Amino acid sequence: MEYIKWFEDLEGKDVDIAGGKGANLGELTQKGIKVPPGFCVTAETYKKFIKKKDLDSEIKDLINKVDRDDSNKLSNIASEIRDLIKYSEVPEEIKIEIRKAYKTLNERVGEKTEVAVRSSATAEDLPEASFAGQQDTYLYISGEEELINYIKECWASLWTARAIYYREEKDFDHFKVALSAVVQKMVNSEKSGVVFTANPINNRRDEVMVNSSWGLGEAVVSGVVTPDEYVVAKNNLDIKERNIAKKNKMIVKKSGDKIGTEMVNVNDYLGEYKIEATSLNDDEIYELVRMAIKIEDLYDSPQDIEWSFDHDTKELYILQSRPITTLKDEKEMEDNSSEGNETEELKTLARGLSASPGIARGKVILIEDMDELAKVKEGNILVTAMTNPDMVPAMRKAKAVVTDEGGRTCHAAIVSRELGIPCIVGAGDATELLKDGKVVTVDATRGVVYEGEVMEEDDSNDNKEKNEAVISQEVINYLSPTTGTKIYMNLGEPQFINRYKDLPFDGIGLMRTEFIFNNVIGTHPMHLLKKGEGDLFIKKLAEGITKVAQEVYPKRLVVRMSDFRTNEFRGLEGGDEVEPLENNPMIGWRGAARYISPEYKEGFKLECKAMRKVREEYNLTNVTAMLPFVRTVNDVEEVLKIMKSEGLERSKDFDIYLMAEVPSNIFMAEEFSKLVDGFSIGSNDLTQLIMGADRDSGILSRMGYFDERNPAIKKAIEHLIDVAHENDTTVSICGQGPSIYPEFAEFLVRKGIDSISVNPDTVSYTRKLVASVEQKILLNNARK
Repeated sequence: MEYIKWFEDLEGKDVDIAGGKGANLGELTQKGIKVPPGFCVTAETYKKFIKKKDLDSEIKDLINKVDRDDSNKLSNIASEIRDLIKYSEVPEEIKIEIRKAYKTLNERVGEKTEVAVRSSATAEDLPEASFAGQQDTYLYISGEEELINYIKECWASLWTARAIYYREEKDFDHFKVALSAVVQKMVNSEKSGVVFTANPINNRRDEVMVNSSWGLGEAVVSGVVTPDEYVVAKNNLDIKERNIAKKNKMIVKKSGDKIGTEMVNVNDYLGEYKIEATSLNDDEIYELVRMAIKIEDLYDSPQDIEWSFDHDTKELYILQSRPITTLKDEKEMEDNSSEGNETEELKTLARGLSASPGIARGKVILIEDMDELAKVKEGNILVTAMTNPDMVPAMRKAKAVVTDEGGRTCHAAIVSRELGIPCIVGAGDATELLKDGKVVTVDATRGVVYEGEVMEEDDSNDNKEKNEAVISQEVINYLSPTTGTKIYMNLGEPQFINRYKDLPFDGIGLMRTEFIFNNVIGTHPMHLLKKGEGDLFIKKLAEGITKVAQEVYPKRLVVRMSDFRTNEFRGLEGGDEVEPLENNPMIGWRGAARYISPEYKEGFKLECKAMRKVREEYNLTNVTAMLPFVRTVNDVEEVLKIMKSEGLERSKDFDIYLMAEVPSNIFMAEEFSKLVDGFSIGSNDLTQLIMGADRDSGILSRMGYFDERNPAIKKAIEHLIDVAHENDTTVSICGQGPSIYPEFAEFLVRKGIDSISVNPDTVSYTRKLVASVEQKILLNNARK
């Protein structure tokens, strides 16, 4: 059998051999279109590998156990199948052919080339089921062994939870799908993007739209950057529109010998002048449009084409071409365009790129932080810098979406089109110009926001309900990879759990009871006891914990017992009567020292009673208690005695965790490990106390003293992980560090931390980052 097929030997009909992507690249090559040279490791090779390693029966046994509605079980089964593939040795005869092809590719290119390894499923882009993008791509791969390993990674990606779920939902036979690995020269992209051979906004077949930015095209597709946009007439190549954006970010190859890509500032990488400079000159636009028209003629249908100009050779490469399937009837668009011709007389508030046509009127809701999503109600206009998958529930409620950043292929644009709501992207300063609560009209056909209710709404929102099913939250969750390191989420107010419960987290790593104290109870525990109303405190605290525990059950919920400082306790009703004045409350009477003091012990007992009520009366055994700011081993021993007296004792179904945020927790890690089931690193306080840097000091932060990435902090964390694991005690982290510093999260994974708890807005990103790090670790271990 042939294990390798070169692009020039493939045609568009060869989907069964090379998958949809591979066959398409072969067709383009046959027609004389310049694509990065390469070859396909055929789908039959994948089948041969599976059969030769006796994996088919094991995979079938596992897939027969799949319940697509049980996300945990599905993820576990998907992980098992992928591990079967990744840890099986590729037969030698297949390796020989791959090495030979790679050597030939190097000879053709004229140097030792880096390659992209792309997955190409045999069911991809078929009319009956869209599988495009379900599998993985790996960039900047070099060397024979690296190549073979990443081909296996592509094969394994046929069995991600996301791909399995999609095939199950579409009732597509798992075993009728195979996977070809496409191996091609990695283009060193100076500039790249997407070109549509019909205008996707006004559906005109006589216009070509080009999106372009610096670096790799992923920045354009993901919405990381608002791209330059050019609209060109097909008949005479007249450039009808030029929208030159501020391109602050770009995606490039990782520095050094690292595999993969990273996002950098255009200012740092290319120079400040490139931010607002046009990314394409006229000659490049003409070359690109001519090529796009040629490809449309070859396929006899409008095309969505990915392209790149190589930095080294300045040559244009076509990376992919597929049909545009969302164009409306041209007559329908002409009829709709007859409305609203008097827009020049209206007061314009903001302008941007039309991403999903339509007109909507409503009240502006400005979202600057993920915690504000609950503000969005049915019929509002959602205005934000850029959307992400976690914002989809809010987008469903919105009548229209307006963003500062992004192009017409970004997340906000795609999701809005699927939901059938008007959307304007790349509006620049919309979040400054559109004031919260202001009534506006969004004309997303023309990319303009007007003051007041000034135009007739169209019927675009009628599509909203029927299109909502396209963006099932469960499908969004399956975009997230499975990780060995658990990804937990930090939670403030209990009612926010309804907003975040569908995010891909493994549990709540930190729930702060202080929000319940402040916003629900409002009265100091000791003041309530003085009035004989201790039961009210127990009831309200238990209700708050229960609300969250029920929503996430059976996932773990780690509840941090109260960690108010004296100045904060004084803010509660009656607090000024029972709380002392301290010069430095940050390192004063707080945490465990408070629990064991005669002045607050009875208040802590109320907290314990509430916890017991949750666990015993509501049978929510997924709740774990966490003790904050513990200074000594004796503190823990005394607190455990109090908890035991209230019916809370460590057992196989009740864990007690310790916040590791005082240096003594690090120095005495072995002794503390014997008393608790787990540590959760509070990186804010730990950094503050090790570095002697007030966490609230802007001066010290700017000088770099308050930074979890400091070697002293990392050394302390590494020591804690090592000692805790020697004593069979788990280690998590719930400080802000992993949420804002990706390299810090990578450090934690490499040191073997058991879980990472991050803010809601970074859950999905952190899971992907951790998966990437774990994958690199596994590959490195496999080579040793």
